[in-house]
Amino acid sequence: MIDRVTTGGFSSEELALQEVALTLPSLDSAVALAIGEIALSIARERSLPIAIEVRIGEWTVFHAALPGTDSGNDSWIARKARVVALTGHSTMFERVKAEEAGINWYEAHNAPEATHAIHGGGIPLIAKDVEYRGALLISGLPQVEDHLLGVEIVTRYLSRIEGEKNE
Repeated sequence: MIDRVTTGGFSSEELALQEVALTLPSLDSAVALAIGEIALSIARERSLPIAIEVRIGEWTVFHAALPGTDSGNDSWIARKARVVALTGHSTMFERVKAEEAGINWYEAHNAPEATHAIHGGGIPLIAKDVEYRGALLISGLPQVEDHLLGVEIVTRYLSRIEGEKNE
């Protein structure tokens, strides 16, 4: 049974389409930094107690921990990052898909919960024609809010570059 409260009412189909909509034209360190800076700007504007990380593969290109966070947030980020790296999908997608299928995700992927977290806030950074390349990771809010913030950040980045093309 799916717990719509903890999964935001999402379906795996909806989350898969969301990932396609968030596809980046490319992903390099300049893009990763821009995404991280957008995340940091939003977090500061809203006084959010979050940790943010942007990775390309295993390389941490951007990391920030705002007031109200601690080393526990870094642990959550690492656990979410392992899920995104393993599957190429968002942590929320993996959670919802497992709940829809009625399976224990950790057992199905032979991935211990101590090192992996299927909690919202891990967003794959997928570059056009390359598939999975990296991840935007958010920790500090309830999982649905972590996920929605990640989507907002990547959407804002895509809007910014679209606006630059039209200038």
